[in-house]
Amino acid sequence: MAQSTSSTSSFRVLLVGARFQILSRASDSGFLWPMAKGLARKGIDVTVFSSRSPIGKSFVERDGVKTYFLQEKDSELQHLNFEDAVLRKFTELHYQNPFDIVHSLDPSAIKVAKQKSRFKVAVCFDVEATQMSQIFSILGRGHETLGALLQMGTALAYKFMTTFFAKDRPLLKVADGIFVAHPQQRYLLERYYLYPDLKIHTLPYGFELSDFKPPENVTEIKKKWGLPENSQLAVTFSDLSESQEIIHLLMGFEKVAVKKPFSYLLIIGNGPLFKEIEYEILQRALGKRVLLLGSLSDEETLDIISISEVYINLSSRTSGFETTLIEAMAQKKVIIGSEVSPISHIIEDGLDGFLLRPADKDSLAILLIEIFSGAIPIEELGERARKKVLELFDVKKMTDLAINAYRQIIRDAGYKKVRRKFLEPHP
Repeated sequence: MAQSTSSTSSFRVLLVGARFQILSRASDSGFLWPMAKGLARKGIDVTVFSSRSPIGKSFVERDGVKTYFLQEKDSELQHLNFEDAVLRKFTELHYQNPFDIVHSLDPSAIKVAKQKSRFKVAVCFDVEATQMSQIFSILGRGHETLGALLQMGTALAYKFMTTFFAKDRPLLKVADGIFVAHPQQRYLLERYYLYPDLKIHTLPYGFELSDFKPPENVTEIKKKWGLPENSQLAVTFSDLSESQEIIHLLMGFEKVAVKKPFSYLLIIGNGPLFKEIEYEILQRALGKRVLLLGSLSDEETLDIISISEVYINLSSRTSGFETTLIEAMAQKKVIIGSEVSPISHIIEDGLDGFLLRPADKDSLAILLIEIFSGAIPIEELGERARKKVLELFDVKKMTDLAINAYRQIIRDAGYKKVRRKFLEPHP
């Protein structure tokens, strides 16, 4: 397995993530790839650790970036869990040529962080490495009565205490910096997690989005899933671990199915409540109109998004921006999101998408019927959605923000003398 030797004179960054979600059909490293390439173009030595590669290789070197897939079948570390594999490979490469900073998108680099003094390396994490998404999940449920509000408060307190002391506090204690994507995450980190504001850095990830091209094989894709050629589609994604959000969606779609006989709801994802959700669909006589597709490949997921008119995400069980949302906006789809989720920081209601309360099934039904009836100018909405996402997720801007944040994190950590050229102000 051929591997290149890094130059000892260049600044070295290690990016870690168990799974890099794929948006581009031609990509083998996912949405992190634009960031890695952007850093490499700035003269930074970039290495990436991930678990598995869509192309089945344990090592890929391209565009100045070295990517190790530590759990591929030809990797000597495949028998280890990912955290142990990260520590083992990091130790090997770090002693050959030291890294200056480790940036982990999830908790995978926690064992490196716990030994950062020994390695004399700064370690930072994305906020997704914490359990904050579970807090957003509770906030996103319907709370229209006093009893529901009290129940929410109790659930929030319990969830925060259990996740914070069990997992989040140990991680935040060893993190030299935390990256967030929007102000709500920053506020929660500072106010409730008591994490210093000076160590919080905003970094919305950029995406390399190709020119928009309508799908050429719509009929073939619909035929593959047993959909009529004239069907009108809404797609949603779920880990099927919270039944109420799906039930609200089904209750809203019941009215749409009656009024619009060629409308279909596609649910992508798998989880512990798959059978329960399947039962709910059958109980509501929606078995032929709501398709529970399970887990799909990235290629299949992109196909479904491309043929759908509407992308729905009323869940709050993420504290960051879903890559499928970004792809849907790039493909000029009508977005329906939750007004209490991070989507509300991207979508402007009525301008480039729509925002609803997660439990507002009646408004959802009315909105879908209007969309499928042609009463809403979806072409204009789609154009504005694509323009918005291109402006927000600019790769060059993201790279510059990351470099400036790395510089500050390393200065504050003080684990090693950093190369002077890298510490010079970045324009």
